[in-house]
Amino acid sequence: MMYKRNQTFGRARRVCPWILFPLLLLSLTACGEKAKPSPPPPPTVTVAQPLRRSVTDYLELTGNTQAFKTVQLRARVAGYLEKVLFQDGQLIREGQLLFLIQQNTYRENLRQAEAAILLQKAQLEYAETELTRYSKLIQEKAAAQTDVDNWRYQRDSARANLLAAEAKRDLAQLDLSYTEVKSPFDGRIDRRLQDPGNLVGSGESTVLAEINQIDPLYVYFNISDADLSRLIGETHWKPGQAREIQWPVLVGLLNEKEYPHRGRLDFASISLIPTTGTLLLRGILPNPGGKMLPGLYARVRVPIKEGPALLLPQEAVGYDQRGTYVLVVDEKNGVQRLEVRNGVLVDHLRVIEEGLKGKEWVVVKGIQRAIPGRSVTPEKVELQAPAKPSPQPTDPRKAGS
Repeated sequence: MMYKRNQTFGRARRVCPWILFPLLLLSLTACGEKAKPSPPPPPTVTVAQPLRRSVTDYLELTGNTQAFKTVQLRARVAGYLEKVLFQDGQLIREGQLLFLIQQNTYRENLRQAEAAILLQKAQLEYAETELTRYSKLIQEKAAAQTDVDNWRYQRDSARANLLAAEAKRDLAQLDLSYTEVKSPFDGRIDRRLQDPGNLVGSGESTVLAEINQIDPLYVYFNISDADLSRLIGETHWKPGQAREIQWPVLVGLLNEKEYPHRGRLDFASISLIPTTGTLLLRGILPNPGGKMLPGLYARVRVPIKEGPALLLPQEAVGYDQRGTYVLVVDEKNGVQRLEVRNGVLVDHLRVIEEGLKGKEWVVVKGIQRAIPGRSVTPEKVELQAPAKPSPQPTDPRKAGS
């Protein structure tokens, strides 16, 4: 009996590993399936359709400001500089006395010229009197014809000498007036270049100072042939009629966010620069108080036309080596990349000129989580126009008025 029990136990030992091994594999498989993590949900992004709005299309250019008038004050007569009657850099008025050159020499020259006039007037009166007397005597045959001819010559010579003396008097007055150097217009004067006591105007005219008229102010800029074609084709503006058409121009300085200075185009060069293919244009704009100075870098906008446009937040527009693009979400919540062409920036919104039809759902927030070709969870919102939009002219011609 003992032998049979051991034999049975031995068979059980041989059978049990074959039974337990599948059970062990089944247990391990079950444990592995239980530990496998579930895939994460698609990232959440905010999407919106482009905002439709009427905006003005602009040409954006760069230029420099320049004085409306620039004059170098020069000493037109020789003499010692007696007085400087202004402070360097101050605003001055037309006709204001700025420099005084010694006047005594020119005042005496004027007195001498006036005395010569009196002498020539006396000689003319005497010659006329003698001519009248000899003309009567010859009728009575008491004088010779040569005497009459002589006094007629003396009278005509005295008249000519009187005219010459009067011309010298006028020149003396002019030289005396040149001793007072006055401002030819309202403007701002630079520092003086000569100090009192210096001899000026001797041998050549001496520059005393420089004056700029900066109200109004010019802004010069160059426009490419492509932009020039747009300006002419869409606005009917003509370079040869810049003053008559008075097309508006908007200017902003380097430290200004917008374009607060409004003026008009008033000049276009007669030909393009061959090396750059650009045309020189000039705008004129008011500058009350002289806040803007000549030579400043200026951002220039020239309005082209007004019409409907699609706008997106600036942060929704991306840039890479392939160009400008936006990310859109399709009907299956997949992310796609669309190439677009930018327009102007209006109230912190970027105009999209090409690439969108207006019905697309564009990713406006969470752009870092949106990867083309992958799925996202979109949260749809509606874009709102800014509470205080920047003024857009209904007619671009009125912007410069």
